[in-house]
Amino acid sequence: MEPELIRVIELFQLPFMQRALMGGILTGLMGGILGSFTILRQLSFFCDALGHSALLGISIGYLLGLNPSLVLLPFAVIFALAVSYLLEHTKLWTDALLNIIYSSSLAIAIIILSFVGQYKGGINNLLFGDILAVQEIDLVLSSSLLIICIMFIGMTLRTQMLLTVSEPLAIARGVSVSTQSTIFIVLLSLVVGISIKSIGVLLVSAFVVIPACAARLLSRTFTDYVLLSAGLGALSAVIGMVISAWFNLPSGPSIVATQLAIFLTAMVLPRIHLPIKSHHSQTTKELHD
Repeated sequence: MEPELIRVIELFQLPFMQRALMGGILTGLMGGILGSFTILRQLSFFCDALGHSALLGISIGYLLGLNPSLVLLPFAVIFALAVSYLLEHTKLWTDALLNIIYSSSLAIAIIILSFVGQYKGGINNLLFGDILAVQEIDLVLSSSLLIICIMFIGMTLRTQMLLTVSEPLAIARGVSVSTQSTIFIVLLSLVVGISIKSIGVLLVSAFVVIPACAARLLSRTFTDYVLLSAGLGALSAVIGMVISAWFNLPSGPSIVATQLAIFLTAMVLPRIHLPIKSHHSQTTKELHD
């Protein structure tokens, strides 16, 4: 057995590496499940803005002398709901408003951090994450949130499909669009917030967007699309962690690079996926079955 392989095997026998691997899998599953709906609802930039703006929540936690993880989750939910409100009640273009929000949030966060000595030397961990620092409490929170996401999507799958395909049709069928959208946004913000520690502010949106885009190219039905998105999210975490350990590379960027490789592979594979219109037709068929 090669020395490098032995070293990698020994690394994954260490508790912190096992926690990191499990954290990556949980994050990948959550991101894949919600990401499958996020990209079709054109919320990718919203997710990116939320991830970037999370740095403001972290900086507030440091400034108040609190555990940033405890501040980040409620901040992410409040911030997401506030942004949703602004998007619904302003006449500005969505991308322009989101650009203003996340750019100004980053600026304010950096200003706050300049008054806090704790972050110095650790800014890379904030931006790119430190999955090796995942603790048992993080795994418990991630596992609980994953169960909630699975239960919500499983119980409302047809409703979520209908909202994704046609919001006016969902309204006509009596779906409470506002309630369903709010719950989805809250879950998405919690997934982004809880993943910041592992993946970092700059890379967290990749966990939501890239696996879902790859799955979109490979799936034939909406249900397969959701399951494949979650599977690719988890698989990329495992492969990325192995690559990180093998070549001694940063874990978060290694996982995202793996996701990119999977996406590019999906693009060059034989065109087994359906055209977009056919995909929507298949989704509509699933709704009627």
